[in-house]
Amino acid sequence: MKRLSLVAIVGLVAAMAAAADGQASGPSLSMGQSASGPLALRADSVAAVTDEKVSQAPVTREPVTLKQAVALALSHSTGVSIAQADQKIAERNLAQQRFTFLPQVVVGSGLGYSNGFPLSLENLAPSLLNVSSTAYVINLAQKQFIQAGRHELAAMTKLADQRRQQVIFDTALTYSELDSLESSMNSLRQQQQAASRVQTVAQQRTQAGVDSPVELTKAKLSLARVRLSMEESGGQMDLLRAKLSELTGLPAAQIETVSDSIPALPVPVDAREFLPAAIAASPDIQVANEQALAKEAAAKGEHRSMWPQMDYALQYAALAHYNNYDVYFRRETFQRHNVTVGAVLRWNILNPAQKAHAEAADYEALKARKQAEDVKNQVTAEAMKLQQSVRQLAAARDVAQLEYQLASSDVTTVQARLDAGQATVRDQENAHLAERQKFTAYMQANFDLEKSLMQLLMQTGDIESWATSGK
Repeated sequence: MKRLSLVAIVGLVAAMAAAADGQASGPSLSMGQSASGPLALRADSVAAVTDEKVSQAPVTREPVTLKQAVALALSHSTGVSIAQADQKIAERNLAQQRFTFLPQVVVGSGLGYSNGFPLSLENLAPSLLNVSSTAYVINLAQKQFIQAGRHELAAMTKLADQRRQQVIFDTALTYSELDSLESSMNSLRQQQQAASRVQTVAQQRTQAGVDSPVELTKAKLSLARVRLSMEESGGQMDLLRAKLSELTGLPAAQIETVSDSIPALPVPVDAREFLPAAIAASPDIQVANEQALAKEAAAKGEHRSMWPQMDYALQYAALAHYNNYDVYFRRETFQRHNVTVGAVLRWNILNPAQKAHAEAADYEALKARKQAEDVKNQVTAEAMKLQQSVRQLAAARDVAQLEYQLASSDVTTVQARLDAGQATVRDQENAHLAERQKFTAYMQANFDLEKSLMQLLMQTGDIESWATSGK
């Protein structure tokens, strides 16, 4: 049998006492009266468990600034590492294409016994030692393939930058939302205290017969709503801490945000200035353009494969007498060391297969170019929607701020009426509760605007400079 804590035992005893009082007074229960019996027992048990959780020792948290979180996320991100690996692969592929114009030397041997005429071994004459070397001298097709490799490398570099900015955006957004919820949680705690005081006043007035039981139920409902908001905010904060832990590698329970480390977001610019900047800095457009240029260069290379080409070639061989060279060739002219060096010319005069392959590459390039145009249109439309959304959210934030100011003024007004004897304590507590609610709504509207402003920074490529400019 599980042990009960002292708080739980006290709660159970109080519940049993309340149940006994309820049975003595009869089974009827009117609106506004406290519940008894099993319902009260469950409620007190829940309260006891809640008190027991609150009494536990708090977890020590370490303050982490936004700049530190971004640095940790970049070093911990697997996506950034994968993008950097793809960039290195593109670099090596480009080097492989370029090195074809440098001499490649292969050293080997064609040792073998000859019975009769010395036949070749894998297209090479039998020899003690052979050295071969080749390199492109004139190859216009290969130059186009190198150009395509450069564009592929540029595309991979842009993708790596895009992935880096995405990690910074995710980290900054999660950090900012967690910080906003922590501020909202403080406001919700104040709302809970105000709602609890309103419930106490309503209960006293109901017991005195001044108010109807409906007023007490309304007060309980307000307190329950605040508790629900606190539970929702607490759960969301746990999820955000878990996500921030996944991004940075820090333990979730030890993460604490620093509000002062979040830099101020820039004021929204005019659409005529924002759209050109967003299009010019868009990684999606840049990647699509580089990939289209790579396809176009590759298509030109396929066509130029039909053009004349010239290669450098060198062959050296050290021959042996036991391969019968001195038997089938003039003995007095036999020499052990032999070298051939020169140029190899090629020209594809008739190659229907290569021609069809080049035409298919043209269509691949056309497809890539159209896809790049679609990406540009999509980015332009999204940028316009984002700009419009920022203006709307800025207006909504201003409305929420004014509503909060009016609620604060109502608190002052009610306090003056209370001092003059024209208002009750319940009116004062209701005014405080409304003020806290308006403040929470203002905080949410302000965060929604900040989120859109971060997206604007993502569009213009300034998210990293903004996130790392704080403390």
